Amino acid sequence: MRIISGSLRGLKLAEVGEGDVKAHLRPTSDRVRESLFNVLASLDGGISPVVDARVLDLFAGTGALGFEALSRGATQVTFVDEGVKARALIRENIDKCRAIGTTRLLRRDATDLKRNDGAPFKVIFLDPPYGKGLGEKAIASAQEGGWIAPGALLIWEENAPQGAPAGFTLLDQRKYGDTWITLLRAPAP
Repeated sequence: MRIISGSLRGLKLAEVGEGDVKAHLRPTSDRVRESLFNVLASLDGGISPVVDARVLDLFAGTGALGFEALSRGATQVTFVDEGVKARALIRENIDKCRAIGTTRLLRRDATDLKRNDGAPFKVIFLDPPYGKGLGEKAIASAQEGGWIAPGALLIWEENAPQGAPAGFTLLDQRKYGDTWITLLRAPAP
């Protein structure tokens, strides 16, 4: 796994390896990440929404999506994962990217985030374990806890197309192999 583009282009991220079988780590492939970020770059008149954005990476796993966003101009990325192996990989990747000042790593259940103690996020990635209904719960928790900025962009990776929760707008859906990417716009005030 490598960073595809931006200031960290070509940087090799930490290997998942055999890892912890219970961790269910399934990093977004380089090909899917490249395609996804190309789609994002074509939104809003060709200006990528990650540029100058605070980014939230839920069910972060290795953090590949968040680190790609950081490489492409995000000002800050907060990674959320409760898995021991995932957090160890993210810490290693924070070191590799020299991103200590621009990242936060939270040990939390993405479906029970509690109250956000900072500014809300303009871009939210979520890549829950496939087929368990955790994405809907994470979005509801993030919205209830003040994690989602008005009009924020949500990028949801699953094994099937996902519908938009009440109040959210479905922008796009794309299939890459066995992965579906759903782009949503959060309600504006």
